[in-house]
Amino acid sequence: MKVAFLSALVAVNPAMAGFDTWSPPGPYDVRAPCPMLNTLANHGFLPHDGKDISREVTANALFDALNINKTLGSFLFDFAIKTNPKPNATAFSLNDLGNHNVLEHDASLSRSDAYFGNVLTFNQSVFDETRSYWTSETIDIQMAANARMARIRTSKATNPTYKLSELGTAFSFGESVAYVVVLGNKNSGTANRSWVEYFFEHEQLPLHLGWRRSAELFEAIDLNRYTDEMENLTNVAVQEAARAASRAPRGGHFGW
Repeated sequence: MKVAFLSALVAVNPAMAGFDTWSPPGPYDVRAPCPMLNTLANHGFLPHDGKDISREVTANALFDALNINKTLGSFLFDFAIKTNPKPNATAFSLNDLGNHNVLEHDASLSRSDAYFGNVLTFNQSVFDETRSYWTSETIDIQMAANARMARIRTSKATNPTYKLSELGTAFSFGESVAYVVVLGNKNSGTANRSWVEYFFEHEQLPLHLGWRRSAELFEAIDLNRYTDEMENLTNVAVQEAARAASRAPRGGHFGW
C-alpha cells in the first residue's frame, strides 16, 4: 500500500522527483528493457507510471539526473518514438521499447532474448554472465566490450532466431558505453563496478555507494568517441578469433 501511494504521488507531482525519491513500479506502471530509463522512472525524473513520455520530458530527465546534453537527449527521443506503433505519435511509453527488433535486440546485457520470453524484466542469469567480464573493481571500455561480445556469442549459440540489425548493433554499442561513461567518468572511460552492478540489479541510482551526478556535461562527442573505441576493440577481437580459428586443426571435418 505504501509503495502504491508513493508511486501515485510521484506520478502526479513531478516536484517530488529526484535523487532522494525512489519507489519500485506499481501494479499499473510499465517499464522498459532499458535499466537506465526504468531507473529514471523509479526516481520520478520520468513519469513513474512510465507512460506517455514526451520529447521535453525525456531531454529534461536525462539532463537533470545524468547531466546529458538536452540536444543529445532529444536525439535519443527520436529513436524511442519509433517504438510506439501508433501513427504520428508524439510520445512513447517505456513498454513500447520492448517491441522486438526496433531498438530492443537480442544479446541484451541484462534481459532474455525475445525467443525465450519476456524482454522487459531483469534476468539475473543473463546479467551474471555480463558482470563476469568485469574483472576488477573498476570497469573500463575493454571489459565492457568483452562482456558485450560474450553476450553475443551466447545468444548466437542458444537462440535459433538470433538477429542483431544494424540499428540494434549501434544501440548495443551505445548501451555498453553508457553504463561506463555516464555512470562513471567520461574522461577516464571507467566506472566503479559496485555502482554499475547495483544500478543494473536494483534500477536505482547508487547514491548510497557514493555515486553523484557528474559535474561535466555528457555530449554527443563523448558518446561517439567511446562508441568508436568499443567498435575498434570489437573488430580487433573478431579478427583475432578468426585468425585463431584458421590455425586450429580441422580433424574429423571432411566437407560433407
